Amino acid sequence: MVMKINEPQLLKEIKKGQTGYGILIESDGYIDPNVQKNILQENRDSGDFYIPFPYVVSAVFQRADHLNANGRIYPRSILEKEIKKYQEKINERRAYAENDHPDSVVISVKGISLNVTKLWFEGKTVVGEMEILCSPGYVKYGICSTPGDILANSIYYNRLKLGVSSRGVGEVVSKGGVSYVTESFELLGFDAVTDPSTSGAFIGKELSDLTQYIENNNKVVDNKKIIIEKVDRVLGLL
Repeated sequence: MVMKINEPQLLKEIKKGQTGYGILIESDGYIDPNVQKNILQENRDSGDFYIPFPYVVSAVFQRADHLNANGRIYPRSILEKEIKKYQEKINERRAYAENDHPDSVVISVKGISLNVTKLWFEGKTVVGEMEILCSPGYVKYGICSTPGDILANSIYYNRLKLGVSSRGVGEVVSKGGVSYVTESFELLGFDAVTDPSTSGAFIGKELSDLTQYIENNNKVVDNKKIIIEKVDRVLGLL
């Protein structure tokens, strides 16, 4: 029997190397602290606290047809379908997410730290923008009282290298020794995390900051990708 998304008590996280149906967590990007150094220096020089409001940053969210650190591949057709569905949440301003990855399919209101505002494909790379949700106390005085404040402060003042990561549910199957996410996948959202599973996916102040990390459709990243493409051809996936 296939488990449903409305039965969270039955779902388990599918770890690296495992197959089956459950919660799929992929840590897919970093927040580069260097993109904020100019504003940080302005604050130190003036002695005043300043943060852009709204605080919007660009990001690489996910990659299609790419073997991530969890050993899984998300076919482009599946990601395209879910990104298209996710646009409804973006349009209604409810594409929100949390800090870290709660082991649940439910996004907690008290844990909300960001809201995705734009999402689209550049080649096989999913890019977009997110707004880090800061309280008036943080915007005006630098006082951290919400998850969004903590996230913003970690980037601005502590200059920590953080990231974004997808959370969803679906089935993972093995084909030719490679793990693939199937059509059952449902995207829940993107959270702020620390550990990456997709290489070279960064968050920058502007999309131009991310150009070097967006894969060209025809670019061969490494020998591992060549092997995967050969496997896909044998399986009839390309």
